[in-house]
Amino acid sequence: MNKSNFEVIIIGGSYSGLSAAMSLGRSLRQVLVIDSGLPCNRQTPYSHNFITQDGEKPATISAKAKLQVDLYKTVEFYKGLAVKAVKVENGFEVTTASGDVFTSRKLLFATGVKDLFPEIHGFADCWGISVLHCPYCHGYEVKNEKTAIIANGEMGFEYAKLISNWTKDLRLCTNGKSELTLEQIQILKKHDVSIFEDKIDSFEHSDGYILNIVFGNNEKIEVKAVYAKPPLEQHCPLPEILGCEFNEQGLLKTDFMQKTNISGVYASGDCSTQMRSVALAVSSGSFVGAVINKELIDEDF
Repeated sequence: MNKSNFEVIIIGGSYSGLSAAMSLGRSLRQVLVIDSGLPCNRQTPYSHNFITQDGEKPATISAKAKLQVDLYKTVEFYKGLAVKAVKVENGFEVTTASGDVFTSRKLLFATGVKDLFPEIHGFADCWGISVLHCPYCHGYEVKNEKTAIIANGEMGFEYAKLISNWTKDLRLCTNGKSELTLEQIQILKKHDVSIFEDKIDSFEHSDGYILNIVFGNNEKIEVKAVYAKPPLEQHCPLPEILGCEFNEQGLLKTDFMQKTNISGVYASGDCSTQMRSVALAVSSGSFVGAVINKELIDEDF
């Protein structure tokens, strides 16, 4: 790549980053997309609740998106890892793991998040396949099946209420001593939600499709699906190094225009919202692309 100076650098070339790149490419902006190729849903077999793409493989969606974005000749791609980003006089300087240096006036983080899996053998193997985080993305495919929820306290209670819309065959696994209130326990029992307080040891599964939850006391329960919301961390450390602020959930804090507290730095997709879905990532990318283009116009006009 001979060119090193761009109007916008997008770090993260998955659904949100590609959507932003298309919006900016259609606005005739000089854009560089830096992507390391590790989307958080890379293990998920099918994507749902995205109109025109319902049931498509995530990798197929992103591959098609990249082909379409690549038609806009002002957009370039760089496969690699961004390891450094600093504010300079006229914008930002980004360095990759290979030592390549690029500059831009604006910087967009579409870097996603990394899920921190519990120490349950088999959990990671099943993640995105039969261990699910979002009923709107995957609930229809496991409707009315034997289902477990791994959560505790208020979150466990609310999660059980939510998932009961898709199946009544529910078990709430608190993975340790229950933090539910007496009232919550009574309501769950009224709705036939079984509560298991034992620590979970492992998942028995076949190629990521769960068969049984195995507890520390060797008791097993048969399930076809598990819902869980493991803690997360930012996939990319660069926003923090730049001084970007985060909310209580560890997500990048942005205003309604998807601007961070650092002038010229924006965020879109999973790194800045709890609502994790391909459709919403695409939407936020398209929107922030338009915002960035308008900012550049206002600065130059």
